Amino acid sequence: MSNALNAPPRRTTPRGFHIEPIFEMLCFAAATALLAALGGVLVSLVIGGWPALSKFGFGFITGVTWDPNPDHEVYGAAGPIIGTLITSAVALAMALPIAGGVAFFLVELCPPILRRPIGTAVELLAGIPSIVYGMWGLFVFAPLFAKNIEMPLMAAAPVGSVWETLFSGIPNGSGILAASIILAIMILPFMAATLRELLNTVPAQVRESAYGLGATTAEVVMSVTLPYVRRGAIGAVMLGLGRALGETMAVTFIIGNSHGFPKGLFDSGSTIASTIANEFNEASGLQSAALIALGLVLFVITFIVLALARLLLRNPAKV
Repeated sequence: MSNALNAPPRRTTPRGFHIEPIFEMLCFAAATALLAALGGVLVSLVIGGWPALSKFGFGFITGVTWDPNPDHEVYGAAGPIIGTLITSAVALAMALPIAGGVAFFLVELCPPILRRPIGTAVELLAGIPSIVYGMWGLFVFAPLFAKNIEMPLMAAAPVGSVWETLFSGIPNGSGILAASIILAIMILPFMAATLRELLNTVPAQVRESAYGLGATTAEVVMSVTLPYVRRGAIGAVMLGLGRALGETMAVTFIIGNSHGFPKGLFDSGSTIASTIANEFNEASGLQSAALIALGLVLFVITFIVLALARLLLRNPAKV
């Protein structure tokens, strides 16, 4: 009897013990497959774009001329690259303050009876296909933009001034600024919905403590709520920027699709995605390689943006 009492207790086998190795193997396989797919895309882009990269070298990045004439093919990606960076940066600058305002209004100020309808409307806007934004921009926004914005600003710009250069272009409603506005409208609901979900994660006790100390709504937002979610907010901003960098159809409709370097906000331009969408269907030979090389450049730009986001999130003291 004493031996039975002194014997160590027997451990029962967990119910899922035999499934655990299979589960770990499946998780490892999923992660490996993702990395393999990413590496495969990168290798495919390098191989497909190598004829253009090897022929033009660094001039492919810095060159402005894009001439698919078979007698003297020349491909320079500077125009689409600059167009991609300008439209994405301007769109982010316009969308971020409005998206933040919408998110803070829904969480802090909106009456409860309106919170759900407005939140649902924001989520619906985030789910609209990009081609719908493009068609709306071309047939509805562009004529209004040309009549009420472009023409008055171009007429009011003093001759020979920097404003004349800034507002140069053809007042047809298409161009760099018009494409940036469409992009801003596209990424705004996506960023607003993400920021709203982040703000909802702030514990109610944190807000109530700040209000109890006499803080105003603006002070609570700037000093308590925003610092609490700043790491996630940076991720939301970078996701919006990533969507703007890779957007295709909406920009193709409204940007004007000119390969040259844009000289003003109303001037026609192009992005990497719009150039690929316009020409890939009929491209062959060196032109096809140049378009694939453009895809590689966009891949690298997106990777750099995500890497910068990781650096910003790396040190909590700096974010």
